[in-house]
Amino acid sequence: MLLAVLEPGPLHGYAVIEALRQRSGGRFDLPTGTVYPALRALERAGYLSGSWSTVGGRKRRTYALTGSGRHALSAERTDWRDFSRALNATLAGEA
Repeated sequence: MLLAVLEPGPLHGYAVIEALRQRSGGRFDLPTGTVYPALRALERAGYLSGSWSTVGGRKRRTYALTGSGRHALSAERTDWRDFSRALNATLAGEA
């Protein structure tokens, strides 16, 4: 989900949380203690690049999707489509 939120362009950490909340209609209202460690892990994995800036005297880390991140997002979307098709078929009682 974090990679998908960053697909349109770079965002700072709190904006990522707000975008998740907005895009999910409020269903994903994740705490900073969950999102920031995940962003750092994705950066360490090479899926995101991060840079520091100062806005209004406050330091912020802005994250952007890398080429590897775009590839990973594409693969995750494919996996999710396969999984959701299987789940829907199971719930519908299809063979």
